[in-house]
Amino acid sequence: MFDYTSRYYSLDTAVYTTTGGRQIPYVRRRFLPQPDGLTLLAQVGVTQGDRLDLIAARTLGVPTQYWQICDANSAMNPFDLTGDAAVGTLVRVPMPQTPQG
Repeated sequence: MFDYTSRYYSLDTAVYTTTGGRQIPYVRRRFLPQPDGLTLLAQVGVTQGDRLDLIAARTLGVPTQYWQICDANSAMNPFDLTGDAAVGTLVRVPMPQTPQG
């Protein structure tokens, strides 16, 4: 259902059946990993105008893997890591992980 590089790749799917009998497939909930359990690759200082996809491209080589940086920083919202209030802070970048499926 999802590409092997997706954060949702290893999640099970389930089906919800409505009272009317309609079946709605969905992906089970994903829990954030504990950041301390991730091996750190680097810490990057956030600059004005930085975006998480740009940081991921520079450090991990793939902009769509920004979610791994979110995981390493316990961030549900990627914009929390690079907004104006984050300028000057350090963002943890983990070693790249491939979800197990």
